[in-house]
Amino acid sequence: QVHLVESGGGLVQAGGSLRLSCAASGRTFSSSTMGWFRQAPGKEREFVAAIIWSRGVTYTADSAKGRFTISRDIAKSTVYLQMNSLTPEDTAVYYCTEREGFPTPRAQEYDNWGQGTQVTVSS
Repeated sequence: QVHLVESGGGLVQAGGSLRLSCAASGRTFSSSTMGWFRQAPGKEREFVAAIIWSRGVTYTADSAKGRFTISRDIAKSTVYLQMNSLTPEDTAVYYCTEREGFPTPRAQEYDNWGQGTQVTVSS
């Protein structure tokens, strides 16, 4: 059973940075895609970024391009989301997710989810 644990969320001022971490366990992820989604109050869960675990190829939503970077450390079974130039519109609960296969921006196609970590950006 896949287990995902996020950390690194918090309160930051606009223009600041945060790095989220997601520790993954439960099996090998050689055929997996790991991703980050976010969900703000009253809104649908939104794709942020994804990475093909074995190749390190990344995909980033337009809203995050140039500001957010997804990466992974295979030895630590951890995926990261470096977030720079944060704005209040980035305020949301951020979720780590995993699926076997290639990346997709559709949340319903991911199999496993972490509990989420709150990111709040003040103006």
